[in-house]
Amino acid sequence: MTNPLLAPAELPRFSAIEASHAEPAIRELIDRNKTAIEALLASHQPATWETVLQPIEALEDELARVWAPVSHLNAVVNSEELRAAYNACLPLLSAYNTWLGQHEGLFGAYREVFDSASFASLSPAQQRSVEIALRDFRLAGVALAPEKKRDYAELRQRLSRLGARFSENVLDATDAWSKAVTEKELSGLPASSLDSARDAAAARGKDGLLLTLDMPMYLAVMTYGDDSSLRREMYTAFATRASEQGPDADRWDNSAIIRETLDCRLALARLLGFDNYAELSLATKMARDVDEVVRFLTDMADRAKPRAKQEWQELADFAKARLGFEQLEAWDVAYCSEKLRQHRFAVSQEEIRPYLPVPRVLCGLFTLVNRLYGVEVVEIPEVDSYHPDVQLFEIRRDGAAVARFYLDLYARSGKRGGAWMGNYSTRRTLAGDGLQLPVAWLVCNFSAPSGGSPSLLTHDELTTLFHEFGHGLHHMLTAQTVASVSGINGVEWDAVELPSQFLENWCWEAEALGFISGHVETGEPLPAALLDKLLAARTFQAAMQTVRQLEFSLFDFRLHLEWGRQDFDSVQALLDAVREDVAVLQPPTWNRFQNSFSHIFAGGYAAGYYSYKWAEVLSADAYSRFEEEGIFNAATGADFLREVLEAGGSRDALATFRAFRGRDPDIRALLRHSGIAA
Repeated sequence: MTNPLLAPAELPRFSAIEASHAEPAIRELIDRNKTAIEALLASHQPATWETVLQPIEALEDELARVWAPVSHLNAVVNSEELRAAYNACLPLLSAYNTWLGQHEGLFGAYREVFDSASFASLSPAQQRSVEIALRDFRLAGVALAPEKKRDYAELRQRLSRLGARFSENVLDATDAWSKAVTEKELSGLPASSLDSARDAAAARGKDGLLLTLDMPMYLAVMTYGDDSSLRREMYTAFATRASEQGPDADRWDNSAIIRETLDCRLALARLLGFDNYAELSLATKMARDVDEVVRFLTDMADRAKPRAKQEWQELADFAKARLGFEQLEAWDVAYCSEKLRQHRFAVSQEEIRPYLPVPRVLCGLFTLVNRLYGVEVVEIPEVDSYHPDVQLFEIRRDGAAVARFYLDLYARSGKRGGAWMGNYSTRRTLAGDGLQLPVAWLVCNFSAPSGGSPSLLTHDELTTLFHEFGHGLHHMLTAQTVASVSGINGVEWDAVELPSQFLENWCWEAEALGFISGHVETGEPLPAALLDKLLAARTFQAAMQTVRQLEFSLFDFRLHLEWGRQDFDSVQALLDAVREDVAVLQPPTWNRFQNSFSHIFAGGYAAGYYSYKWAEVLSADAYSRFEEEGIFNAATGADFLREVLEAGGSRDALATFRAFRGRDPDIRALLRHSGIAA
């Protein structure tokens, strides 16, 4: 029987893919690629884009399209079989990528192209691709001595396994906790959350109501649950996941994985001639050096903390005077904040939910991108899928398909938490001048539809959806045809959040919300009075949210900057010190946030979490041009499409920003949007 992963297809054949297909397919393609690359290099013809680089791009693209559905399925429908297959492939891919990055003959071929007289005749995208490749060869240790290359390969393999294990521990710890409750214990929760608790119980073959640590349910209890002891119990379970603390202490503890990961990263950085992993991380980012990042984060903290302290005191005073809280504990903050929001603005997320049913929101989102970029989004009804909730859409321009994407919106057991964009294929030129269309998957974890009614989003969830769709547009609307700079490829990591954060802005615009929202029963858009309250509350506790993000960013960056120094105490001690400097909320001593910080220990954000704030400066400033020229100004939208989305990684991110904005980034727009005085 043909392995479905090896059968060429525009879209993955999810229904035919089994865990047992993964390792044989990866082994076969790796062996094929190695043989083909050696043959290309042994041909003794001059290395050019056409003779060497383009054929290698085709080989790498096919391997990526075989691995992408395996990796995706492991994240969204995790099982023991998939997990084992995924983990079996990781060392194979790590070893292959190291072989590729350290191949001196291949490096020489790229250098030959770069040094040739014909380099100037290559397109800017091709030139940029070669330059990025040469940089990545050096960062892969191509110049290392043979024994050092072996050390590098071992470290890379170990890091891939550690990241997978970290993620598995977080998923297992999240899925393991549940609590049967009565409706009385869920006093304060909206009806939609009660329905979700009933559905969770039914999904496990139980009667009544069941709480889990899925994000929508966790946030509902923390925000609306009147029972303080229940909030504390759930907070404790959530904040101690995968650690030596809490109800499942030591069972999936990530502490040792964190330490070994940091050791391996430091060793890797030093092998390549860097003093620490933070320096290595910045080799592929916009920020010039570690001092610039630290200055940026501490400057933001200095600007935001005074206002955050004021917001915290307002909350504490309100909680004491109105709600009887003598002291605010970590599990009380979201609950009391929601009460204060309702008191001050007479608006709650739950009041907005009925106006944001998923079908209407999607229609509004697609209308928005049509008005901005002139593209149409159409659902493809027949989809070979891995779950009934998944939808498939096609993006068209002038009736012709330009991209496709899968939408997987709802939380469920076995699905990784959070929200993200991934891709199956990248826009690039095929042999014979054909064109491969980009295909993405957009993943969220919202409450699933219940009782025949569609899923209803909070405004926070609306911005999450727009954020991920912004990433998707960056990937799908690219005009590039060289894979390594097409879409988000080749974009500096601290600029890659620009299009995602940028799209969130329309969630706050009255004119946009007029067609994005529509009551689940009547279809009426968000009433003007409710909209005014929502907009008035936009900067509610914005400074507190800012310093929380800065806490995460400084912890991550300083951890990778300072790990290995003689005066370094411990991961927990550093996190405590960062919180002392920038935070206004000090969590309990048993809080183990770091043990489930998947962004930096199982994702791509190590020494790069600051990218969210860094890119927020870019996105707010980019959006300020729309504020000046009109939020649906067709010419401005066309400029953003051309200079940012279509450009992809074909030039450096600062040049891309300047091309759209006409100048360097300015922080004032972000401060204004955040309600923080400049």
